[in-house]
Amino acid sequence: MTNTLLFIVLPYLAVFACAFGSIYRIKKEPMSYSSLSSQFLENHGLLWGSLPWHLGILLILLAHILAFLFPSFWQTLTSNQVLLMAIEAIGFGLSILCLIGLVVLGIRRLTSPRIQAVTTPMDLLVIALLLAQVGLGAAIAVHCKWGSAWCSGTTTPYLWSLVLFQPDLSNIEDLPILVKAHIVCAWFFILIIPFSRLVHLFAVPIEYLFRPPQQVVWNNSRKLNEETPAFAKEETRRHFLNAFLGIGFGAFLLSVGTLSKVFSFFFGPRLSEKEETELMEVRLAHLESTVDQKKLELERQASKYIMVAPITELNPTAGKYFIDYKMQPAIAFKGKDGYPLLISAKCTHLGCTVGNKVDSEGRILCPCHVSYFNIETGQPNAEAPAKTPLGHLPWVIMDEQGKVMASRDNKGQTSCFVQPDALSAGKVYIAKSLEDKTT
Repeated sequence: MTNTLLFIVLPYLAVFACAFGSIYRIKKEPMSYSSLSSQFLENHGLLWGSLPWHLGILLILLAHILAFLFPSFWQTLTSNQVLLMAIEAIGFGLSILCLIGLVVLGIRRLTSPRIQAVTTPMDLLVIALLLAQVGLGAAIAVHCKWGSAWCSGTTTPYLWSLVLFQPDLSNIEDLPILVKAHIVCAWFFILIIPFSRLVHLFAVPIEYLFRPPQQVVWNNSRKLNEETPAFAKEETRRHFLNAFLGIGFGAFLLSVGTLSKVFSFFFGPRLSEKEETELMEVRLAHLESTVDQKKLELERQASKYIMVAPITELNPTAGKYFIDYKMQPAIAFKGKDGYPLLISAKCTHLGCTVGNKVDSEGRILCPCHVSYFNIETGQPNAEAPAKTPLGHLPWVIMDEQGKVMASRDNKGQTSCFVQPDALSAGKVYIAKSLEDKTT
């Protein structure tokens, strides 16, 4: 019920209110249909806040629109790992730029007496909402990595389902709470547009492109010619001095940081006895972890068979993780035919570990980039960033004496050497001679 209200009812309500509220406002209050600019009241703080805010948000919105209108093209871009990392890094940097601009604009509106005189509660609500929205976007970039890749398989289909009046929440139900909050915040932002100065987004001055040219003429040219040179010299000196001091201070900070790095490189960090002990403990833990992994690899190299689980422990909807001979994760399920079904758990996109829970359509989910894989065929869903299927592993079922009761080879052919009812007493193994030839 909550998901329906937040992700179906709220979007339609927000768009309806935005559209008809804006039309009503321009008809009833045409003089308020603008940004109500405060530049003439205070210009310096506006410059340092407005420029980074508009630069950052315009590029971020452009990327969002591109992913929405051209999902196939966006998937092609993000399927390249280098481009994906570049998009993520640029997006995070732009969100920080937006936050800086918003903080400057918020401080300006709260501290300038002139701006306070024209500030309304709605202005403060808009700034707070924008801070929350951009902050959530930055948090998603940090905690829910590669959002630019999995958005085309989650939020994009959801938005198109709303556009086509066929709301479908299946693509966003399993998204992290940060992403859901980001979506809800966006709908609230659209909802308040006609009730705030944000309505100027729709006031595009197209008539300026077609109006006759204008020429500005000073009405006191002699006074201007007499006073401008001295004023210009003074301004030039002041700007030069500010620039010189800024560059000098920046160079000083850079040199201090560089010298400290050079000193640390040649002479090493100075650690206390406690810090040295803690560092040794960390190194020892890493070595022990490496030793355990090598022991596991040796065990697999020396064993012809490795047990996965008793067949009675296998479940058709909740798989059991295990490590194959290549030290890669895999999952064991009970197939529809009653035999074991062993499938690789390493996503074919960027190598994340796939989940072991099967949904109603017989698919398992890669949580990193939201690719759904059919456990019977291994194929990913059409909108997934992953393009190649997960491989299946061959298996054998043996009894307590080590006698083979049933097996499945690398071609998917199943052989059973006992009555099917007797298989419940067997255990599932992977075979070293077969695993290198997965289907």
